[in-house]
Amino acid sequence: MSFPATSLRTIVLPRASALSNAVLIVGGVFFLAALAQIAIPVPGSPVPVTGQTLGVLLVGTTYGVSLGFATFAIYLLAGIAGAPVFAGQSYGIEKVVGATGGYLVGMLVSTFLLGLLAQKRLDQKFATALPSMLLGTLTTFTFGLLWLHQFTGQSWSWTINAGLTPFIVGEVLKIAIAGTSLPIIWRIVNRKHN
Repeated sequence: MSFPATSLRTIVLPRASALSNAVLIVGGVFFLAALAQIAIPVPGSPVPVTGQTLGVLLVGTTYGVSLGFATFAIYLLAGIAGAPVFAGQSYGIEKVVGATGGYLVGMLVSTFLLGLLAQKRLDQKFATALPSMLLGTLTTFTFGLLWLHQFTGQSWSWTINAGLTPFIVGEVLKIAIAGTSLPIIWRIVNRKHN
């Protein structure tokens, strides 16, 4: 199990082995599961506010395309198989095919996209990291809103009010956290490697 060298992970661990990648995947799954437990129910919405989207921004970018995608895919499979990794320690296939499924699928796509953007070194500078994180978040919410609208059969007005509006402030904070912390980490790492 090898992954191409194009991310923060490959700079910090240049000689990754199957064992180190497996440890990173397991660690990433636990990280995502822990952030998913930071969950605040939204009245009138089946979608809670969680810390999970911050985890997606960080895992997708720092792990890179292949390892980030593999980590989130295994996170989904663990939840489907019965591990209580989703918000509120929930699990099961109904979380992936139910009202919140589009957000989970969007996060999977987002980890891949963020890895591609990191490959182009867009996570290394503030001017490019923030738009990258915004694009990752928009990807998650695009899938989530389309799925929520289709699944519930509600109007677009209801879908936006239940699936986007309550999340805006939190997502802006998560984008700011990921989009500012990664360039700072890159500066430190680059100083140590130069």
